[in-house]
Amino acid sequence: MELIQLTSDYEMKPFDCGDAALNGFLCNDAKLFSVNRLAKTYLLCENGQIAGYFSLLNDKLSRQEVANNDWRKIKKLFPHAKHFSSYPAVKIGRFAVSLPYRGRGWGSEQMDIVKQYLRQDPGYSQFRFLTVDAYLTAVPFYERNGFKKLTPTKEQGDTQAMYFDILSVLEP
Repeated sequence: MELIQLTSDYEMKPFDCGDAALNGFLCNDAKLFSVNRLAKTYLLCENGQIAGYFSLLNDKLSRQEVANNDWRKIKKLFPHAKHFSSYPAVKIGRFAVSLPYRGRGWGSEQMDIVKQYLRQDPGYSQFRFLTVDAYLTAVPFYERNGFKKLTPTKEQGDTQAMYFDILSVLEP
C-alpha cells in the first residue's frame, strides 16, 4: 500500500465508497481545499487503485464546546499548571474506504496509518488530540479504533464528536 499526498496535478482515478458526499469531496473539492490551505488529503493506493483516503485539518478541543464531565476527563491528562480553555488537535475531515476494500480490515489499517503518520514529530507544530465528527453509523468503527465520544454543548445533528489521544500511539 502506498500513501500519497493529493496534489493539484494528481490525475484523479475513479473512487466509490458508497457515500455520495465522501465521493464528491474527493473528486470535486479535495484539491481546492488543499490549494486554499483548508485541508490536506492523502490517498492510500494499491495496484494503481485508490483504496481509501483521508483529509486532515487543524482543530481544537475547546471548553466551550464540550460538556463538563468530558472536559474534566480531558483536563486530567495534563498537570494542573497546564490546564487551558482549549487544546490543539488535528481533525479528520473526511475518511473513506473504497467499496472493493471494505470488510477486510482496511478501515482500521487506514486509521492506524493516520495515527502513525500524525504521531511522528513534524517539527513545525504540535497537537495532542485527533478529532472527528463521525457519522452516527460510523461511531462503532471509531470506538473500536480508540476514539471516545464527546458530549457537545449544542446539538450536532447526524454526527458524533469524538477524540483520540495521540500520545496513546506508541512511537514508530
